[in-house]
Amino acid sequence: MSNEQPSRTDPLSELSFSFALRIVKLCKYLQSNHKEHILSKQVLRSGTAVGALIAEAKYAQSKADFLNKLMIALKEANETKYWINLLYHSEYLNDKMYQSITPEIDSLLKLLVASTKTTKKAKP
Repeated sequence: MSNEQPSRTDPLSELSFSFALRIVKLCKYLQSNHKEHILSKQVLRSGTAVGALIAEAKYAQSKADFLNKLMIALKEANETKYWINLLYHSEYLNDKMYQSITPEIDSLLKLLVASTKTTKKAKP
């Protein structure tokens, strides 16, 4: 198993990695404590895809490819927020859990929006 983790100088990679770890733990919790497998798999897929796409963007073939990866990561982050809201409103997540994870997904969304805007403005 590799010990490779995002560098401290890349807040987007660092946040997306720690968020993905939380999503994995959330999925385990939902499956073991609530026997919930459908929604947990959805949030697992979208929540971990964010970091994977950001990691993939680092080796993009072009600026357009880089932007495309970030835009898809943004869409996945937005989808993850939807699943988290649904889990909360369907009472799979309690208030404390919801209030704990919501700021993280909101921060990820803000960083992704800022990164995509910066990339669009950058010269080729």
